[in-house]
Amino acid sequence: MQITDVRVRRMTKEGKMKAIVSITIDNEFVVHDIKVIEGEKGIFVAMPSRKSADGEYRDIAHPINTATRERIQNLILERYEAAALETEEEITVP
Repeated sequence: MQITDVRVRRMTKEGKMKAIVSITIDNEFVVHDIKVIEGEKGIFVAMPSRKSADGEYRDIAHPINTATRERIQNLILERYEAAALETEEEITVP
């Protein structure tokens, strides 16, 4: 499995959610609504979820092993940081 595209939409409002991300897998399958969130222990990736009838949130798409989760998270956070740097450069360039 190869992640062939990552699209980062940064949030402009202040808050814990920093971005919404879509990834494309093998140029054939897209997962939307992956969230980049700033938590108490730092920034992390939350997979798309839906609130169930009992009020709990349940992932609707997620990796089934730790290695795949880490690979996806590392790539998303790398692209998020790059997008954040681009935004900072746009702001500081006269």
